[in-house]
Amino acid sequence: MGKTKYKELRGSQILRQKLVLATLSRTPVRIDDIRPNTISPGLRPYEKSLLDLLEKICDDCFIDINETGTSLKYKPGIVMGGRNLEHDCGLTRSIGYFLEPLILLALFGRKPLSIKLKGITNDSKDPSVDTFQSTTLPMLKRFGVNPDDVNLKIESRGVPPLGGGEVILTIPTVKSFSAVSWTDEGMVKRIRGVSFSTRVSSQFEHAMITAARGVFNRLLPDVHIGTDHRKGPRAGNSPGFGISLVAETTTNCLISIDTAVSYGYGEEITEFEEEKQELPNPEDVGEGMAYALLNDIGKGGVVDSTHQGLLFLLCALCPNDVSKVRVGEITPYGIETLRNIYDFLKVMFHIEPDPSSQTVLLKCVGFDLKNFSMKHF
Repeated sequence: MGKTKYKELRGSQILRQKLVLATLSRTPVRIDDIRPNTISPGLRPYEKSLLDLLEKICDDCFIDINETGTSLKYKPGIVMGGRNLEHDCGLTRSIGYFLEPLILLALFGRKPLSIKLKGITNDSKDPSVDTFQSTTLPMLKRFGVNPDDVNLKIESRGVPPLGGGEVILTIPTVKSFSAVSWTDEGMVKRIRGVSFSTRVSSQFEHAMITAARGVFNRLLPDVHIGTDHRKGPRAGNSPGFGISLVAETTTNCLISIDTAVSYGYGEEITEFEEEKQELPNPEDVGEGMAYALLNDIGKGGVVDSTHQGLLFLLCALCPNDVSKVRVGEITPYGIETLRNIYDFLKVMFHIEPDPSSQTVLLKCVGFDLKNFSMKHF
């Protein structure tokens, strides 16, 4: 066996995406200068948790972290998948942070994946599990993944700071993706969504929904936002509430947005302080999210701004055929994604602004990733 040659990278920016691309392209990486000059240098707890998760779903992967956590060596193994796996995502980032890399890797696994993830289901930082259910997972259908085999079940909800949420993710394996031509966003025909509340009155949900409907009903009649009021163990360990909204278009594009309100991360709350501390006004949350969704719809494109990175990754992994997609303004995360894709897969996107609609058309010839380890049943 020859000495492993590591691709050398620097910095902590979009670390999880680099690990996903390294795994899919079978590229060993060495990442140095991970937050070297911060108060707490090195890998964050959620990044270490992601590495633990990679070890759980992969066979024969090698991870070496130096004492300060500022340098990481990662040699990818084979994605195995498996049934009845379990992972605690911790309380520093929500389950949404782990879902995107997990979905991409599991599709190219040896066996289908079924895993229980524990932690925070809804916060204001990462896409919620509701958004993954309503928008992210249905996206995979366009790339040739059978939607009947994909599932995300919310067993219990959990908000910061103490979490307590549980979800079960089921992902099939694919031989390869199908290239897409996805450029017509259509017109919005209906709004769907779900509100939730944990360990607070269900009145919070009704107030959010009424405020959101007040904005949408001026524009279209077909608006339905469901409720999910949780009590007991299924409500997790912290009080909070939130809302997830999805606009469905005439060409079956899904534009989504969500938020959750709670006492926040790492804030110690005694019983005495809990009396004084008040959560933000639910009417403002509902109205604010409705306007935020309209703003994202106004930018144009077949996906919302939070799904740009995933869209580019899916296109890049397609067969040696041209994929063509339309997005609104490319986000900073989208730009970094395009750089990482070129760095690992040498797939370059042709970017063409469309001044008439103020959108951007992107075309690429895929990397042609094939799943050679997939088991035939």
